[in-house]
Amino acid sequence: MIRILANDGIDPIGKQLLEQAGFTVDTETIAQDQLAEALKNYDGITVRSATKIRKELIDACPNIKLIGRGGVGMDNIDVEYARSKGIAVVNTPAASSLSVAELVFSHLFTGVRFLQDSNRKMPVEGDTNFNALKKAYAKGTELRGKTLGIIGFGRIGRETATIALGLGMNVLAYDLYPFNGKITLNLTQGIKVDIPVQTVSLEEVIKNSDFISLHTPFADKPILDRDAFNQMKKGVGIVNCSRGGTVDEKALIEALDSGKVAFAGLDVFENEPTPDKAILSHPKISLTPHIGASTNEAQERIGEELANLIINHFKG
Repeated sequence: MIRILANDGIDPIGKQLLEQAGFTVDTETIAQDQLAEALKNYDGITVRSATKIRKELIDACPNIKLIGRGGVGMDNIDVEYARSKGIAVVNTPAASSLSVAELVFSHLFTGVRFLQDSNRKMPVEGDTNFNALKKAYAKGTELRGKTLGIIGFGRIGRETATIALGLGMNVLAYDLYPFNGKITLNLTQGIKVDIPVQTVSLEEVIKNSDFISLHTPFADKPILDRDAFNQMKKGVGIVNCSRGGTVDEKALIEALDSGKVAFAGLDVFENEPTPDKAILSHPKISLTPHIGASTNEAQERIGEELANLIINHFKG
């Protein structure tokens, strides 16, 4: 019987599919320093972002035949090394796209209406300082008609563009692989509208966007650094729901304090799970704890897709 360790959990639908196919699935989380010994009893492992599958662990577990990542990025897995050892490495890149894109707009709507700050102050000052708070938050802006710059135009970037276009925003997109095609909006009553979108240079996105959202893999150095912030429009909003380290957090705080950046929305951080205190306490930053794919619907899709990939590998 094939045994799978779902070390960072798996949706019940995925577990059920695997068990119906004759697999044994364990969902008890095993500490990183105990994995090498525990994995000797398994044929495959699935992870999210918490568990790391590095070269040393791969070498210690020659019996492992498959590594599954529930989600998009595989920065926590030495993918090429695992594949060089004949281990299948699979992930679920499409399953969480909508959930991440919707979180981007949660941060955008929060930023343009100062919700991150008002939600902190209303419980403390709302009963004694209501009118002053009302005045302080009275200069919000609308997203319609503004330009959203999207850095990284893969599945999640395109899903983000779809929502933006549906809201009446303009889209400027950049990607290492140029895109010249159409984004389809699914409207009510089965009506579909195709809108042409073409990628532009990174410089154009940085200089001409009212808001910028990052959707790139892990980078060796920040994409948005001090120089990039200096090139942006005054009052730009920044959202990062992709990877920690793609935004220089020190430069971001400087830009927020100077007014160059109006607000930021962060779901990922340079130091996880212990983000910098200056980031966590800044009144112009909307914060979420790396929950981009954490919706019930996304987890169901991830579990189902991951289960089918595992079944096809071992029994296909």
